[in-house]
Amino acid sequence: MENSSRFFANKDCEYYPCHKCSVDINCLFCYCPLYEFDCPGNYSYVEVRGKKVKSCMDCVFPHIPENYDKVIEILKQGKSR
Repeated sequence: MENSSRFFANKDCEYYPCHKCSVDINCLFCYCPLYEFDCPGNYSYVEVRGKKVKSCMDCVFPHIPENYDKVIEILKQGKSR
């Protein structure tokens, strides 16, 4: 696979796939590094114990191999929400 260092799918993981997606999910960013950032993915906010919390349940942005460079660029910019 081209750019294989940018993609890892742990299909033996008990949580794989962690999101509904029509392609193989990139597990390289298993715990999303964009949680504290304004992610371009499909996140929302939910209320938990009276507080609004970012929910990434419907976001697959960091799991799509083609978005690797975008994730890295956001991290380099270091702009949190």
